[in-house]
Amino acid sequence: MKGKARKVAIVGAGMVGSSCAYSMVNQSICDEIMMIDRTYDRALAHALDLSHCMDFTSTRTKVRAGTYADCTDMDVVIITAGSNPKPGQDRLSVLDDAVRITREIVTAIMEGGFDGIFVIAANPVDIVTYLVQSISGLPRNKVIGTGTSIDSSRLKTLLSEVFSIDPRSVQGYALGEHGESQFVAWSHVTIGGKPLLHILRQHKERFRHVDLDDIARKTRNAGWEIFTRKGATYFGIANALAYITRSILNDDGKIIAISAVLDGEYGHTDVCTGVPAIIGSRGIQEIIELELNPEELAKFDASCRLISENIRAISDLV
Repeated sequence: MKGKARKVAIVGAGMVGSSCAYSMVNQSICDEIMMIDRTYDRALAHALDLSHCMDFTSTRTKVRAGTYADCTDMDVVIITAGSNPKPGQDRLSVLDDAVRITREIVTAIMEGGFDGIFVIAANPVDIVTYLVQSISGLPRNKVIGTGTSIDSSRLKTLLSEVFSIDPRSVQGYALGEHGESQFVAWSHVTIGGKPLLHILRQHKERFRHVDLDDIARKTRNAGWEIFTRKGATYFGIANALAYITRSILNDDGKIIAISAVLDGEYGHTDVCTGVPAIIGSRGIQEIIELELNPEELAKFDASCRLISENIRAISDLV
């Protein structure tokens, strides 16, 4: 007999939200998806369009439009609604709009008695994730930002092209802010289980063309490469949202680089940043503390300071 239906609400029926819903429908991640948007007709249109996929998928996912008040019994609420930076701006440039939008959404959802897990993709994602946890009052394990999950995926893709291998054979993380101050923890990048730095030392001539600084720069700027050409990124981040949500609903225990509010991990407290964590039915089940080398730790500290400064700058607006 089938157990309790797994329900997900997606707030924001733009390109990210609709792409996330499409990804979840095709992967049969949940039993029900509820689309929410400030324009109800757009949410309804997406729900109708997605429901017409069902004859061509392995299982049926019920898709409907709803409101914040309908989130009470949702297992996961995904927040994609936000303001996009304009050309020449960075993700932090939309901070004031993000505070206003986040406060409105989270307050309305919590008034309905929601006690599930929030998954956030709205930028600047580290600060929005911090805001969601602060406004909702939920424990930090129930508030998850996409963080550097997409950056880590971009890193693996770039390395797979350099070494002519499947990106899934690469393990490693971009850490810190999902933004300009992120960095790659090269000391923990492996290919087929072998540390990348060892490979480069062992095969100096073969891989003399490999420039780690350039790869880190391309990882950091990959989103902008897309943004400047088509005005938004959505397929990659939508799949990241689906991946995180699946790990929650299936209690998979996947280790993913997500935005988490730290409470002593890596020597930081009351800041939200990109770190690897075990994701399962309770949300963040454990934050993985990597043993960073002194250079990496300095970069992590600098990134956390930048995020903290911006959190303090908006403290009066929350």
